[in-house]
Amino acid sequence: MSSLVIDEIGLLVTNNPELGEGPLGIRRRAALVLEDDRVLAVQPAGALADARIDAHGLCVIPGFVDSHTHLVFAGDRADEFAARMAGAPYAAGGIGSTVSATRTADTAGLLALTRGRRREALRAGITHVEIKSGYALDVAGEQRLCELAATMTDDVTFLGAHLVPPEYERRPDDYVHLVCHQMLAACLPFARWIDVFCERGAFDADQARQVLLAGRNAGLGLRVHANQLGEGPGVQLAVELGAASADHCTHLSSADVDALAGSSTVATLLPATDFSTRQPYPDARRLLDAGAAVALATNCNPGSSYTTSISFAITLAVREMRMTAEEALRAATLGGAQALWREDLGHLSPGARADAVVLAAPSYTHLVYRPGVPLVAATISGGELAWRDPELGVG
Repeated sequence: MSSLVIDEIGLLVTNNPELGEGPLGIRRRAALVLEDDRVLAVQPAGALADARIDAHGLCVIPGFVDSHTHLVFAGDRADEFAARMAGAPYAAGGIGSTVSATRTADTAGLLALTRGRRREALRAGITHVEIKSGYALDVAGEQRLCELAATMTDDVTFLGAHLVPPEYERRPDDYVHLVCHQMLAACLPFARWIDVFCERGAFDADQARQVLLAGRNAGLGLRVHANQLGEGPGVQLAVELGAASADHCTHLSSADVDALAGSSTVATLLPATDFSTRQPYPDARRLLDAGAAVALATNCNPGSSYTTSISFAITLAVREMRMTAEEALRAATLGGAQALWREDLGHLSPGARADAVVLAAPSYTHLVYRPGVPLVAATISGGELAWRDPELGVG
């Protein structure tokens, strides 16, 4: 076994109230001791280990857990984004152009693109990602996307029910049957989750239910793209079926809020998407005050949220969604872990996975206070230094 200490931490966020002050479990002048890929201990500064990273009095937080991404894709939709900024409305049908580009991309090139985005996410402090398929919409293509995603995460989501492809436009129920049978069987060896886009222009409640039940019967956990473009059945369906997460939640009725608050389903909010699509922002304050569990994620994808900056999502959550900096940080770490049913992520308690981020700042509040500034000085993933900014002298 080998040990590593992150020493001389000015402010350490553990996300465990038993280890420090307040709900974030804050410790000051601390050392975080890691052994192999796990947290060993939280100690006063000056702890010993086989190797040492000097944090120079900076802030250390748990690694970000990005619980909603679409990292495996080819193609570019910058023109669509520019048109939307000029006033064109967002429509889910733009997914089709990415499907076309992804289907024709060679596997080596697609893998290289995805690895590049994963490296970019590490530089942004994201130590764990969920990755969805959904940009092939045929059996062999969805299997390929899930297999590529599985080389980078153990939280792979099969999203064959992302959109009805053109060849099934006039027979969507036949496509749902394909998703629930041949496509699910092909993707099952690589996936932990199944997801469905329950929205007008995609899949209705009956179709979404079929997809989710097929996935659950095959042993997969459930996730739902819900209530993005308007109020609809997605959130209620997610809660009814015990889904881990209902994602987007931009348009919620009082009944939707009450359902989330009375369940274990996490409301995963994706504010960078609402920024990019000029949609209203979710009312996070309403959800939190009702007692619902909330996560923040990037929704990195080429059409509606092409960013790996979860700090940008945090900034938007505080500025536009009435979350405090503490709530937003917790939602982007422990909340993301909860949305993935992962007790080993999102906190820095002994036994947790050794994922931590050194911020080039004295406090996590600077993530909001200094919007747009890259503040990740170093990313430790699985007990190893995965990335560091050489100009900041950390490491």
